[in-house]
Amino acid sequence: MAFEDKTLTCRDCSGPFVFTAGEQGFYLEKGLLNEPQRCPSCRANRRRDRGSGSRELTSVTCAGCGGTATVPFVPRLDRPVYCSSCFEQEHATVAS
Repeated sequence: MAFEDKTLTCRDCSGPFVFTAGEQGFYLEKGLLNEPQRCPSCRANRRRDRGSGSRELTSVTCAGCGGTATVPFVPRLDRPVYCSSCFEQEHATVAS
């Protein structure tokens, strides 16, 4: 399958950018179905902004000691959640 460079319009800055034939091949290889919506500069800015943003913390009851722990995710699937010290103990037990 031969690809040709395409000029697209960035949804953030409305500037044109080139979606190269090589990038199109990469998207196909990775199973990505949609063309990029943002230019490389706006994509980099968005990634940087997401990375520096603060995470929402969730208070949970530790499955080990019963104390309160704060974790940077929402617990799912009834899996046990541990405070830092119980997590270290559990991790050391599993690694042994």
